[in-house]
Amino acid sequence: MRRMVLIGRSECGKTTLKQALRGEKITYHKTQYVSQYDCLIDMPGEYAENIDLAHAIALYIAEADVVGIVLSATEPYSLYPPNVASVSNRETIGIVTKIDHWCADPEQAAEWLRLTGCEHIFFTSSYTGEGIEEIHDFLKEEHEICTVDVVSSRIQDETFDKPADLKEYHLL
Repeated sequence: MRRMVLIGRSECGKTTLKQALRGEKITYHKTQYVSQYDCLIDMPGEYAENIDLAHAIALYIAEADVVGIVLSATEPYSLYPPNVASVSNRETIGIVTKIDHWCADPEQAAEWLRLTGCEHIFFTSSYTGEGIEEIHDFLKEEHEICTVDVVSSRIQDETFDKPADLKEYHLL
């Protein structure tokens, strides 16, 4: 599974989304520090809201395969400037949370995420589970991870059985 960092303002639903994605019981928990779990990095909202902390976002994006920009469907405005996704060299997705809230406007939130440059947008409710499976499917690896041991073993086998094609391994 690819590793995703969740970025968004305080109380937009990042930690609750993390709990839903991990199959945990949903409880309110204010994230006070960057929490790294198996395939998820949950960042406090203050990192996105405060320019003095924003530089740390780039450090954690480097540890992830996918950037998840989280925006609540109940937001009256977007925290993100247009085309902000282009500053990252990672695949960036938009996640609209709280779509089951009585005052939610998920289409407005999705439009704001499209303006940021998000490639895919997911509509989720951590309480009903809607959209959680789609994010799981998206994060699944498309190909088997080829470890250094596997590549080394293939080179070793080919070297003794026949000459290895080093161009195939990008060694020439």
